[in-house]
Amino acid sequence: MTTPHEATEIATAETRQWLEKAVIGLNLCPFAKSVYVKNQVHFAVCMASQLEMLLEALRYELKQLVAHSARVRDTTLLIAPYALSHFLDFNDFLVDADKVLDDLGLVGEIQIASFHPDFQFAGTAADDITNCTNRSPYPTLHLIREESIDRAVKSFPQAERIFEVNMQTLELMGPQGWAALNVGRGKIRP
Repeated sequence: MTTPHEATEIATAETRQWLEKAVIGLNLCPFAKSVYVKNQVHFAVCMASQLEMLLEALRYELKQLVAHSARVRDTTLLIAPYALSHFLDFNDFLVDADKVLDDLGLVGEIQIASFHPDFQFAGTAADDITNCTNRSPYPTLHLIREESIDRAVKSFPQAERIFEVNMQTLELMGPQGWAALNVGRGKIRP
């Protein structure tokens, strides 16, 4: 049986691998590499399966993010290997996550981006390769500073085209290419 410490290590390692091979390796987010190589990405794992405990972890991580300088912690990935395994439940949970942002007075300062092993854009089939732009090994909340987004967008010409380029990249590599990255569903199961 996997101990909580081992599960945390596994979830962090698999998320790092996904970040390195897919997000940075495929340039799905052109802004990710600079903060990653500067060790400004904080990885947090919530081992809870109960939603209220995940919300408490989210509150804590949001407070920690704003308590640190962006030079120390620019962004946080909150990984939840034992919660919200069904994408629709995860999608519904995002409403509660946004309420936490509002309760803490962080709307306009922090954004929450979402990643899930079964992520599916509205209007796409479950096996549509473009869904992989937002697929991660585990349900993950990406806590991003608005000021970092603004700074990155200013330095990246045609930032609005990133989504289109990502879809083209994934369509060219196809399901077999994505599978070859070995960054799919994580090994820890709820």
